[in-house]
Amino acid sequence: MTVIVDGYSVGYSKTGSGPAIVLLHGWGDSMATFDLIVKILQKNYTVITLDLPGFGKSESPKEIFTLKKYAQFVHNFVTKIGETSIFAYIGHSNGGAILIRGLSSGILRSDKLILLASSGVRSDYTARKRFLKAVAKTAKIPASLLPKSTQAKLKKSAYSKIGSDLFTAEHMQDTFRQVVSEDVVHDSAMINTPTLLIYGSHDKSTPAKYGSKFNQQIEQSELVVLDGADHFLHHTHAPRVIKHMTDFLDK
Repeated sequence: MTVIVDGYSVGYSKTGSGPAIVLLHGWGDSMATFDLIVKILQKNYTVITLDLPGFGKSESPKEIFTLKKYAQFVHNFVTKIGETSIFAYIGHSNGGAILIRGLSSGILRSDKLILLASSGVRSDYTARKRFLKAVAKTAKIPASLLPKSTQAKLKKSAYSKIGSDLFTAEHMQDTFRQVVSEDVVHDSAMINTPTLLIYGSHDKSTPAKYGSKFNQQIEQSELVVLDGADHFLHHTHAPRVIKHMTDFLDK
């Protein structure tokens, strides 16, 4: 399905019945990343997924999007499709950072919050950002000195070091640079919503220590670290992730 929100065509899915749950994907991903989760949750909930602007079947932004702007967009989206009460928001990686900014500022509201390998801890990225800036400059080097194929490889290497879900799409580089600079650790302390944090012990993009930081900041939160799971834990460890999620939602 598609809907126009803030002038952008947005691809989304709405299935099941019951209290509404909205899921936000990470950077460079799409709503399809949640297919396994949706199959289970739709039995008891109205499950809504969408492609955020710039990804999947949604139009690309004509301006730079911040985490706050993405959060406002999500609010406008759920309002547009007639969902006035959201039981739970679920966000993976950058989707989690959007939700932290949204709920802490009051733009978004829900009874519960689930963060899967959420990003938003930028204090550890100082060296990585310097590397990113250096690699970004390769785009300005004449092709005769540095082939485009080499530039692409260097960019991919740089962005992967910042986080696999943050590998930038070429048309979203300005928004990427903005988003990756925003830290939401202090924002998270403003969240009063019961929160479940799920991280993977082998995640190098958003390591479990990030979950610990958010767990310390969010008063009503609980942290689960899945042994052996990486950044896309909802794919590789789906049964365990879904079990923790459903137990939390059913409380």
